[in-house]
Amino acid sequence: MKQIFQNFKTGKLKLEEIPTPTVKEGFVLVKNHFSLISVGTEKSVIELAQKSMIGKAKSRPDQVKEVINKVKTDGILTTFQRVMKKLDEPLALGYSSSGEIIEIGENVKKFSVGDRVACAGGGYASHAEIITVPKNLCVKIPDNVSYKQASFATLGSIAMQGVRRANLTQGEKVAVIGLGLLGQLTCQILKAYGFSVMGIDIDKTKVKDSLEQGLLDIGASPNEAEQLTKTFTNNNGVDSVIITAATKTNQPIELAGKVSKKKGTISVVGDVKMDIPRKVYYTKELDLKISCSYGPGRYDEGYEEKGYDYPFEYVRWTEKRNMEEFVRLINKNLINPDKLITHIFDIEEAEKTYDFILNNPKKEKINGILFSYDTKKEHKNIISFEGNTKYESKDKVNVGLIGVGNFAQGIILPALKKIKNANLIAAADTNGINAQRIIKQFHGQYATTDWHKIVEDKNIDLVIVATRHNLHATIVIEALKRNKNVHVEKPLCLNNDELKEIIKVAKNSTGRLMVGFNRRFAPSTIKAKKIFKNNAPLIISCTINAGFIPKNHWVHDSKEGGGRIIGEACHFVDLCHYLAGSEPTTVFASLVPLQKGVQTEDNIAITLDFKNGSHGTIIYTSLAPKTLPKERIEIFGGDKAMVIDNFKSDVIYTSSGKKKTHSYGQNKGHNNEFKSFIRAIKEGKPCPIPLQEIILSTQATFDSLESAKKKQIINVSPEI
Repeated sequence: MKQIFQNFKTGKLKLEEIPTPTVKEGFVLVKNHFSLISVGTEKSVIELAQKSMIGKAKSRPDQVKEVINKVKTDGILTTFQRVMKKLDEPLALGYSSSGEIIEIGENVKKFSVGDRVACAGGGYASHAEIITVPKNLCVKIPDNVSYKQASFATLGSIAMQGVRRANLTQGEKVAVIGLGLLGQLTCQILKAYGFSVMGIDIDKTKVKDSLEQGLLDIGASPNEAEQLTKTFTNNNGVDSVIITAATKTNQPIELAGKVSKKKGTISVVGDVKMDIPRKVYYTKELDLKISCSYGPGRYDEGYEEKGYDYPFEYVRWTEKRNMEEFVRLINKNLINPDKLITHIFDIEEAEKTYDFILNNPKKEKINGILFSYDTKKEHKNIISFEGNTKYESKDKVNVGLIGVGNFAQGIILPALKKIKNANLIAAADTNGINAQRIIKQFHGQYATTDWHKIVEDKNIDLVIVATRHNLHATIVIEALKRNKNVHVEKPLCLNNDELKEIIKVAKNSTGRLMVGFNRRFAPSTIKAKKIFKNNAPLIISCTINAGFIPKNHWVHDSKEGGGRIIGEACHFVDLCHYLAGSEPTTVFASLVPLQKGVQTEDNIAITLDFKNGSHGTIIYTSLAPKTLPKERIEIFGGDKAMVIDNFKSDVIYTSSGKKKTHSYGQNKGHNNEFKSFIRAIKEGKPCPIPLQEIILSTQATFDSLESAKKKQIINVSPEI
């Protein structure tokens, strides 16, 4: 299928052929008929992307500050690599479309295949032939509403929320500042509800067009606004002002205060500077309200991604209900977005379309611009690249990568590039552009959105799993059943039932199982292993400044992420296990009580005892500032000590003095980890991490959570 993307690093726009997305739980798969270009928003994104690196930095000083702080903790090289990778990620354009449902995900009850729907959301309702959309971001289209009209529903709901924030009552008069597409939709909604509307814009043509369409009772330029407001309101001032303009100046905010009545309301929808002029706002005692996009539910992952609705009686107007109301007004012929359409382009002309928007050589009137789609075209969830790298069985290990998100792109793929006998054949990801882009870079054979195709590919020797945590166990089990070698990013699985099933399958498989416990393979760790050889018992201390992650992040979801202890602290359970060189016997853990703004599982102290008398302590916290480096490992034993500082430097202490080693970037062992595993596969050797150790580290992590909940010591005894 075709989809338009923006490269934020180069500024280049491109229409890409990518695999059709796969529908997931709580989502629907939609064949687009039309999608609306939000000219103002998309133009600003494109122009920012086309700026130089210095220009981008000047536009986002907040992010520059974050980068500087990252350099201080992680080093120049590591930070530079992460920034470049982030900039190189393709950005899907578009967030308002309409089409036909072609597939339904699990737990979607109010939609059926064949339903006509309006869709919303950046990253969902994109300019693409096929899209996958959460059920709370689509609404059914009534028979009397066309696909063209319904494609305006997202912008319509933004306008609708701005009107709601104005808190209007019958008979009041409203001024709308900014008569672009969003402003004109706002005027249509206000007129539909019977309000008198005054429109203000610096472009006199927009004022004239809005008057001719009957959207306004009176129109004005900013210079005329104050005088005409007196006429419009009998010297009282408007009851409310809705700002739909987008500008870096403070003019709309200042003008809103001037034309408003005393105790009036200002609803800010557009992206404007907000330096509030105290005198006029104080004297008139004005209420300034910010309108957040489509309405309640926006930016709430639970609502948008997971489909949780807000109770109707408490949250009357969510973003979905705003969309439904906008579509209802169209159905009743109270508003008509058709009046706003100036151009319709085929998606195949996408690159030319954006060139037209940016340059407009003939100075044509631009307002509502739609992309249209060939709805009879067939699509596949796999695309092949003929003439690229072939399967090799003699000299290389054929690799299939499942999950091509940030971790895979930033860590796994750079590691594979450095391994001569690794041959990346295929990639699978729910985001088809990720899989397609990586296979192009590695000259692989195919990209897909269906991970089963990689597991079932008889020519693939190694399956690398880097998906979200809830899929790890499922993919590992399926791959091992087919005797594949499997490298799964931590965690191996999310609970004991999954672990037992993996153990059962692994024992009967000829494939090797490797888990991404990369800290074992870091140069500092390898050095420590040699220094403390035969010095047991050891005392090992790991302090992890994990950083705060919001409550709605997928990692905190017990079903999808498993929580941060299972998801990340398992690294350090395994590191203690490896350094101790002995099986864990008992674990005791204590959680910091829940405080305001602090996640319970973000703050835990774990104590591990090992069979050879060694002792490990892990402090995992989100309470420290970002300026503190993330990881500090201290090892004591045999009249020696070693401190590993964020895997950037280490210091060895002996009775004769100390020796420090420092590098410009972090080395957490990822390269060595993949190199060791691929070498083992190629040479027919055992997995670098024995299966028993993988299971014990995983079990000890599960036991640490059980200990914290029960407040008692737990014996580590997996069924191996």
